[in-house]
Amino acid sequence: MIYPHVPVLASEVVHYFSECQCRYVVDGTLGAGGHAELLLQAHPEIELFIGIDQDPTALAIATERLAPWKEKLCLLRGNFSQLESHLKAVGVDKVQAILLDLGVSSMQLDQAEKGFSFMREGPLDMRMDPEGPVNAFEVVNSYSETELGRIFKLYAEEKQWRAIAKLLVQEREKAEIKTTTQLSEVLMPLLGWKRSRGINPMTLVFQGLRIYVNRELEVLENVLPKVIDHLTPGGRAGIISFHSGEDRIVKKALQHAASDKHDTEGNGRGLFLDKTPTVRIVTRKAVSATEEEINLNPRSRSAKLRVMEKI
Repeated sequence: MIYPHVPVLASEVVHYFSECQCRYVVDGTLGAGGHAELLLQAHPEIELFIGIDQDPTALAIATERLAPWKEKLCLLRGNFSQLESHLKAVGVDKVQAILLDLGVSSMQLDQAEKGFSFMREGPLDMRMDPEGPVNAFEVVNSYSETELGRIFKLYAEEKQWRAIAKLLVQEREKAEIKTTTQLSEVLMPLLGWKRSRGINPMTLVFQGLRIYVNRELEVLENVLPKVIDHLTPGGRAGIISFHSGEDRIVKKALQHAASDKHDTEGNGRGLFLDKTPTVRIVTRKAVSATEEEINLNPRSRSAKLRVMEKI
């Protein structure tokens, strides 16, 4: 079977986990199982592979793809933010490898009914978990101009965030904006785009809505300390991000965990207190896709991999 998702930075992920003796592994964003398949092939010593995903469709595809290792698999529906409870449920506390491949997969982009892509007609949904409490339709059609502006400024990093928010409020007074193509038709005259100018601005708009709807930055910031806590000494964690905000969160968390000083400026003291580092940063700077990979898989162009090792 040809699977609908090509894992990004595949050889790099395999390389950076190659030095781990992996008895227990967590893939917190299993998707269609592309990275999982590679890690299971590379590490015959794996006793338990825990795969987590919010999307039941992805779990079904991964179950079929990873069938040769079914005796080692434990696939769970949920968010990686619930890492502690997932591990507790399977009777494991510490693991040797954790992988998080953030954002939306090409498989999900291709599913028009999820509303992730402006290239396909679909409902304004954008929930990775179909039972999530907030969808993009609600955001676009009911949030205030101030709230919308904040979303497009913070999560989309779009320079015209004020104008976008204002236009959406004006247009939805005429009629609800219900589909992905309607949203694109409303905003494209404002944003404008020529292929020579690089990335389509609707990419950023949809990205910002998706990140907000799924609380992706908040979830990432909260889970990174848990990732470190649940690694064994010598164990490694790799995080692949596709958004500058995500990468900043990962970089800051790794730097803090690897430092022997704690900056207390945030609590008004402005001191640097001694602390014990808990990780070693394996990747001196973020690892990006090669030109060859970008040509084969354009989604990889913004991918950045950072790896840490528990001390």
